[in-house]
Amino acid sequence: MKKAGALLLVLLCCVPAAFAQKEYGLKFSSLINDNLTLENAIRLGLENSTEFLTAKQDIIIAEQKVSEAKFRYLPQFSLQGTATLYDLDYPMVLPDSVANRFLPGNGLYGDKDQFYGVGITATQYLYSGGRINGTLKMAKANLKQVQSRYEIVKNQVVLNIKKAFTNLLYAQYNVKLTQEVLNMAEKWYARPTGDLWNQIRIRALLADLTTSRNQAESELKKAQLAMLVNLNKELNAQITIQGEFAPVKTDWDLPHMSLWAMEFRPELKSAIYALEADNIAIDLALSKRYPDVILNASYEKLGVDTLNDVNKQVSLAFRLPIPYNLSEQIAEKKAGQQKSSLRRAAIEDKIRVQVAESFENMLFWQKEVLDRQEAFEALNKLLKQAAKSTPKEGTAPLEGLQDYLKAAQGYYQAIRNNHVAKAELEWAIGQDLE
Repeated sequence: MKKAGALLLVLLCCVPAAFAQKEYGLKFSSLINDNLTLENAIRLGLENSTEFLTAKQDIIIAEQKVSEAKFRYLPQFSLQGTATLYDLDYPMVLPDSVANRFLPGNGLYGDKDQFYGVGITATQYLYSGGRINGTLKMAKANLKQVQSRYEIVKNQVVLNIKKAFTNLLYAQYNVKLTQEVLNMAEKWYARPTGDLWNQIRIRALLADLTTSRNQAESELKKAQLAMLVNLNKELNAQITIQGEFAPVKTDWDLPHMSLWAMEFRPELKSAIYALEADNIAIDLALSKRYPDVILNASYEKLGVDTLNDVNKQVSLAFRLPIPYNLSEQIAEKKAGQQKSSLRRAAIEDKIRVQVAESFENMLFWQKEVLDRQEAFEALNKLLKQAAKSTPKEGTAPLEGLQDYLKAAQGYYQAIRNNHVAKAELEWAIGQDLE
């Protein structure tokens, strides 16, 4: 048991070294569209995301509710003044909105038919059975849930932008690659030679390379559009990005990843806070069995012509609510608590599965991309040697260029999938890997 505790402590101590804590919510000028890095693209996307900005406003609202709950500990003061004209055949009490003041009827003040009063009232709860404290705890639990939802939204926006950025980076490299191969082929076969069948084959192969270039340009436009959508920019805006398009890897193992996911994933935190709120709701329901102890004091000056009469009072009141449905409320809250417990367990299992799947996907692509890189580099050396040889006759050089293009595109796709797998793994963990 001691060894397990020591291992857990070591793993937790490794967290700062394993992750780069980035605050993507920082401001970034939405007017800057040139040479966006991934980090600046994420900041720009968050700055423009209506869902993310809405989540930030929800936090502000929840914080204000916490402040309101704290005010309930303080005495409640009210200042009031009344001016009453009356014609009564029988005494009456004014409504609560005008201070519950008693009017004795006509004749008590001679022929006067008006009455004036000003005063101040203070009410302080001395004991409330934990209801005030429970209300504050509930407001704080709600704030934690809102903050977790904010993190959930932020992580999803970050993941979408990482994917869009990687796809756009791949599309840019793919256009450059297909254009270079096409230029090389057109240079080699500016004037096709040989018999007619050979020339037909050559032109068909050149047309295939042209089609590959056109498809790459179309994919680039689609990737640019997807990037604009994720940045919430105008669809006619012009943006450029820059970033390293090279293989990435992680050296951490699955147990570390799963442990950190339990620590960082906001979905699990939200479920924990929901369970906390349900526990508080049960306490609030049980608190209805206890009385309120209320201290009330008031000072008034009254009169028909002048405010010479004075009323002063201090009252201590006990108030015990008698709800008919208390047992039903408690049973309802306990059912909600059990539901939150089951939901939390389900989320834990789901997170573990997501981490395991993302981790295996990352392991595959970080190995696959290296294998494809080795093949691509070997083909690249052979292509440079072949480009120097002359003349270029027959269809073999063009077929070789097609094979080279296919291998190069496969390598670039592996890099893209490698970066996407890393982004998905970071999302599954809830934090960025270094």
